[in-house]
Amino acid sequence: MPKAYWIANVTVTDPNAYQGYQAIAPDAFAQFGARFLARGEAETLEGTPWQRRVIIEFDSIEDARACYNSPTYRAAREKRAGACTADIALIEALD
Repeated sequence: MPKAYWIANVTVTDPNAYQGYQAIAPDAFAQFGARFLARGEAETLEGTPWQRRVIIEFDSIEDARACYNSPTYRAAREKRAGACTADIALIEALD
């Protein structure tokens, strides 16, 4: 079964409120065996500039999707609302 990845682009607009997300989200990632492959500032060569980029690996697309839809991550997303702008994509590995 191929691995899958979340690719997230984030710009934090309210650092204090974003701390609520940061306090909860790691629990969701741990529940689904997520591994952070890259996280931090990135150079934008084309397209929309973002403050940070994140690549998170999961053992399967089902795990990646289940994490995003889990009650724990849903609660984290609620804490994130209004604290940042974000784009998150889910992609399956080639093999």
